Amino acid sequence: MQHSKSCSICYESGLQLVVRLCSKKFLYFIISICFNRRVTNGGKSTLSQFLHQKIHNSSIIDDFVVPLDSNGFKQYDTLDALHMEEMMKEVYSWRKDPHEFLRRRGLIAKDSSADDELYILIVEGFLIFNHRPLNEMFDMRYFLEIPYDVCKKRRSMRVYAPPDPPNYFDGYVWPMYLQNREEMERITSEIVFLDGLKPKDEVLAAVYEDIRKEIARLQGKAAS
Repeated sequence: MQHSKSCSICYESGLQLVVRLCSKKFLYFIISICFNRRVTNGGKSTLSQFLHQKIHNSSIIDDFVVPLDSNGFKQYDTLDALHMEEMMKEVYSWRKDPHEFLRRRGLIAKDSSADDELYILIVEGFLIFNHRPLNEMFDMRYFLEIPYDVCKKRRSMRVYAPPDPPNYFDGYVWPMYLQNREEMERITSEIVFLDGLKPKDEVLAAVYEDIRKEIARLQGKAAS
């Protein structure tokens, strides 16, 4: 997979993978799936749900309630809209004790053992690549992208309430995407860009295979 910095491409979603030892008791990593809601809804939930179903002891944290601006529009394009403090509290709660995090949510049996377990957290959101405290956790980063013309066509086929004003995509959506992407690339250059025009099954399989290999590597390291 090649790294790319082309500004003629728009992102659907990104996926960032973190692999670390949480403590002597827990082995964990975080998968962060990011996307730009203003550009397109390009498969973030499909990817996160696919990984969640395939990976044992995984859980999902999604973005929190998005507030409205003074005109009644949802603020998807600023970090303030993400309620990042609340998201970070959830992530830190999981990192402190992922077994208990799952148990409290009824995702594992109350009497199950936490010994030698591997835990995976999937974080869904938008602009989370741009939030430095989260970004500092990430070791592997994937970013799914599609061309500008495909993004624009997909958005034009969707129905919004209220509808987009004239020239909204070119005058606001796309410039905000470029601004946010430029900021993201200033924060980190270690991003693997995935071709969003490839069949979805192919992309899902490729990402899962990377994660599966990392799980095997980390489990082998912990056992040695």
